[in-house]
Amino acid sequence: MFNETISPRFSETDALGHINNTVFAVWFESARQGVFRIFTPDLDVSKWSLIIASIQINYHAQTHYHAPVAIKTWISRIGNSSFEVYQEAWQQGQKCASGKAAMVKFDYQQQQAAALTATERAALSEHLHSSAER
Repeated sequence: MFNETISPRFSETDALGHINNTVFAVWFESARQGVFRIFTPDLDVSKWSLIIASIQINYHAQTHYHAPVAIKTWISRIGNSSFEVYQEAWQQGQKCASGKAAMVKFDYQQQQAAALTATERAALSEHLHSSAER
């Protein structure tokens, strides 16, 4: 599992005083850096080999400006050229949001999906989280 702590910014609040629902997609992407480093250790975008195929976010509780948010990131599925990232956002001991991102290893020169290597699969497997544990 990867962990990241976010300090909500005032600008991320909405008119109701909550963290705006659109912010979670950005927070979840930021917290996927550990996953990105499996494929591009130096995060050099000229060597990038991932695309996002879909995202889904579920909201469980209100999130506020005044307290840090812990983002937990796991791998929930590994396929031939794709994998799924499962994430949760927690604030003050309460799960506020959860989400999934389908990621695909992509060959930009060939403009097609590329198979995950054994090394990449092994690194992703170190962060596996079964649905029964959620």
